[in-house]
Amino acid sequence: MTQTDAPKPANQKRLKKSAARLYAVQALFQMEQSGQTTEAVVTEFLDHRFGAVYEGEEMLDGDISVFRKLVDDAVNYQAPIDQMTDRALVAKWPIARIDPTLRAVFRAAGAELTQGDTPPKVVINEFVDVARAFFPEGKEPKFVNAVLDHMAREAKPEAF
Repeated sequence: MTQTDAPKPANQKRLKKSAARLYAVQALFQMEQSGQTTEAVVTEFLDHRFGAVYEGEEMLDGDISVFRKLVDDAVNYQAPIDQMTDRALVAKWPIARIDPTLRAVFRAAGAELTQGDTPPKVVINEFVDVARAFFPEGKEPKFVNAVLDHMAREAKPEAF
């Protein structure tokens, strides 16, 4: 999401939240791959990724509080989130066998579903869009939609 694509201020807050979700998935992926601490990765993202310029395009700043909450909650509640994700996956594909990018998507979305107050259908749509950003040609966004729907029904059944 780039600054040149930035719409009117009314949508800016929503776009910052969307960007924060994407950055949170990237941060969780980086933490898993590198073994870095939460604080080290969060600091790197805030200092070097938010608003960075790639190929001449300036990326949007994310909503810092949403980013921090997603990363912190995904780490602090990883075990129950992973268990909920496992229940949404078929038996032959536990979360440990899932692509690390998808694992990061499920953890960030699971954090928002279990610890946040965003309506579940919004969370699902937002993270399906994140999956689409990483897998534009693949079937992964549909897979993410199905898994997150199952997770959302478990986390917040009253919303359905």
